Amino acid sequence: MTTEKIKYPLKNKLIVLVLVAMVPILYIAIYLIVALLDYSRAYDQIVSSMMLANNYNMYFKDEMDESLYKLVVSNITFDTIEEDGTLRDPYKLIGELRTESENLLTMTADQESRVWLQSLLRNVDTLEDRVNDIRANQEAEGQYEKNIDMLYNDIYILTELVQDDIQHYIYYQTKSIEHLKTQLNQEVERVIIISVLLGGCIVVVVILTASAILNSITRPIQELCRITSQIAEGNFSDRARMQTEDELEVLSDSVNDMSENLEVMVHQIKEDERKMRRAELRLLQEQINPHFLYNTLDTIVWLIEGDDPDKAVDIVVALSEFFRMVLSKGKEYISIREEEAHIRGYLEIQQVRYQDILDYEIAIDPELYQYRILKLTLQPLVENSLYHGIKYKRAKGKIWVTGTMQRGALPGGDRILLCVQDNGAGMDSEEVERLQAEIQKPCKETEKGFGLANVNERIRMNFGMEYGMTIESEKGSGTKVSILIPAVRLESPAERM
Repeated sequence: MTTEKIKYPLKNKLIVLVLVAMVPILYIAIYLIVALLDYSRAYDQIVSSMMLANNYNMYFKDEMDESLYKLVVSNITFDTIEEDGTLRDPYKLIGELRTESENLLTMTADQESRVWLQSLLRNVDTLEDRVNDIRANQEAEGQYEKNIDMLYNDIYILTELVQDDIQHYIYYQTKSIEHLKTQLNQEVERVIIISVLLGGCIVVVVILTASAILNSITRPIQELCRITSQIAEGNFSDRARMQTEDELEVLSDSVNDMSENLEVMVHQIKEDERKMRRAELRLLQEQINPHFLYNTLDTIVWLIEGDDPDKAVDIVVALSEFFRMVLSKGKEYISIREEEAHIRGYLEIQQVRYQDILDYEIAIDPELYQYRILKLTLQPLVENSLYHGIKYKRAKGKIWVTGTMQRGALPGGDRILLCVQDNGAGMDSEEVERLQAEIQKPCKETEKGFGLANVNERIRMNFGMEYGMTIESEKGSGTKVSILIPAVRLESPAERM
């Protein structure tokens, strides 16, 4: 997966998380602001209307009554009324009231207030008609009594009615404020309930979304940590499997590629080391102990000089067979039959030299002859028993070589148990522990027991770590070395390479 195939970048996931949390909160905030602005606008409109109506309620009747009274009882005319400076033209007063009332009518939503505004406009129209009558009477002259009567019986009553209309309008506008307040309280309660419910939903959605997004980030990171830990411990076979389609999947693919490359490289290095180590071990096992060869040749010379040529010939034949088995045409695996013949030839040669102290017995089950074994597996054990067990006893001793089959020892199959035991000097428990620890090391790192370590390392390298060598010993009673290998038939010459 390349960067061009990233469908869900981590940046986008984090943006989604922020939006899920912020958008509902922003919606609630906008809704509250709009609602408050609407209520504030309605409240300001009502207050403004009430102030205007209250202004006319305070001054209109007095100014209208006084102006018309002066027009009736004095020499002031409609044309000269404003020259006095203290009076106002009734027509202007009526016109201003009508204009303001019509404006209020268009702005007022309350039905009761509109009814009183409409009544106010009707009374204003009637008042204007009565003012026209007074003006006509004034222009006709001689109508003073009629104008006085109209002033008291019409004008004052109409201005009173206009004032009542204004007061009723103010009253219902006041009730509108109360209604608006009630609505506002209900709206606030509704907003609180909605906010609580929506807030709960937001919390749930945010938790679920955050959990999903964070899991889509943290799980791959944990998986990568696990894989890198496996790599650090040397396990390169495990792979990270992700389908997140983000940068973490790209990173996991890179880690997988790196792990695969490291696995190939480490496997190649281990294989090279294994091949090199096998070559070293084979070189070591092919080396002939010069002391054994020199001592055997001295024994042959000694027998010839002692006029015992038949035994000298037997030793030469045994030595020839020994060398033939050591070389084995470069084969790594031989049959257990061949290994038995090899150690028998070795013991025959050594018995001639140590006939006073050495006796031996080989009892390998013939059933095992067809199974394979690493060349020179038993000979170092027999040599170790002779030189470190029998010779140190300083008395006649015996070496037993046995081999048995262990059926069904493990689910992997049968096993072969080969033992080399002597009744020589033996070792105490501390010496056994030290020797057991030494043979578990690579033979090139051992300080003692080199031959045993060589055999143990070759067995574990070729058959597995569950196979190998164990040592049992008791001071003064002898030592027993056991070899455990898998039961594998030697079916063809090719397997011996």
